[in-house]
Amino acid sequence: MQPPLSTRATAKINLSLTIKGRRADGWHELESLVAFARFGDGLKLLPDAASGLAVFGPMATLAGPVDDNLVLKAARHFATYFPGAQTGRFELTKRLPVAAGVGGGSSDAASALRLLAQLNHVGLDNPQLLLAAQATGADVPVCLAAKPRFMSGIGAQLGPVLALAPLFSVLVNPGIALQTPAVFKAMGLAQGTSHHGARIPVIADNADRPAVIAALKRAGNDMEDAACSLEPVIVDVLAVLAAARGARLVRMSGSGATCFALFEDCRAASRAARAIARSYPNWWVKATLIG
Repeated sequence: MQPPLSTRATAKINLSLTIKGRRADGWHELESLVAFARFGDGLKLLPDAASGLAVFGPMATLAGPVDDNLVLKAARHFATYFPGAQTGRFELTKRLPVAAGVGGGSSDAASALRLLAQLNHVGLDNPQLLLAAQATGADVPVCLAAKPRFMSGIGAQLGPVLALAPLFSVLVNPGIALQTPAVFKAMGLAQGTSHHGARIPVIADNADRPAVIAALKRAGNDMEDAACSLEPVIVDVLAVLAAARGARLVRMSGSGATCFALFEDCRAASRAARAIARSYPNWWVKATLIG
């Protein structure tokens, strides 16, 4: 009997997000500095059980139909690129909010690929594994290694891994699901056009915390205004985070609605998270490290 394999599917945070244009085929080109929080969903693979997926946890009821879950989609693509590979039953503990701009589903899918690669003795640098990730979803490739780096194009072009100082942060989601296609539609970019939006941050490898925050302040998230027009409560979230004592940078992640604030130290982040959770008990609030 083979023992279960397990991993953590960490939240993907877009520290910056620049939309460079919209291609003739309708896909949006982007440039984003991505890092991962030390918090997320949990995924387990039981090799000796029949193939399938069970979803548990506080966000399980919001995860949608099991058959549509990206974990199973990733498993199907793994089987396509690795015929005859061993699989099993997945058990997903869903802790991250859904359709929230933190790549929960993409990170779950990447975690499934990592576990299947481990089970079948496939290296994470195997080109076929990356193809399986690309076939699963645009954000899945960057979630495979779950390391800070720039991603560009439609998400498949990955820069080198960056050594960044851990960032003390608070993540807040107001309890709404916001679909990425709707936010792109609200941006109103015509096919085949370029977009001149937020600057792309210049960040050196091994940059310390103040240098990272300073560079990020010169960047932004081009999807933020469109997301706020669709869900004005995001404006409230950003304002609450900006008012928190010790907040150094406040921004929305991805297509929203999750926003984050960066702090100088863990005490300030923890204090802010407790205060926000008390004042807004229906919001999802988490103090964590990014990077």
